[in-house]
Amino acid sequence: MGMETRIALIGIMVEDAEAAERINALLHQYNQYIIGRMGLPYRAKGLSIISVVLDAPNEAISALSGKLGMIPGVSTRTLYSKQGG
Repeated sequence: MGMETRIALIGIMVEDAEAAERINALLHQYNQYIIGRMGLPYRAKGLSIISVVLDAPNEAISALSGKLGMIPGVSTRTLYSKQGG
């Protein structure tokens, strides 16, 4: 039997463009769980908004969100589906 997973959306606000390489490295590390991602540059405000949708074990979602949030210039919030994966 496989590990139980959940569907989650991680919203990422990037205020420092220098953080992009670290963000992409982390997302690559967790790519087996990523269903899709979308990035929106808001050039007028010098901000990028990234949405990442995952189907992953709780531990992986929490770990990725926490690691992303520790990058300077990056803020994250995670939203979980009420149903499992």
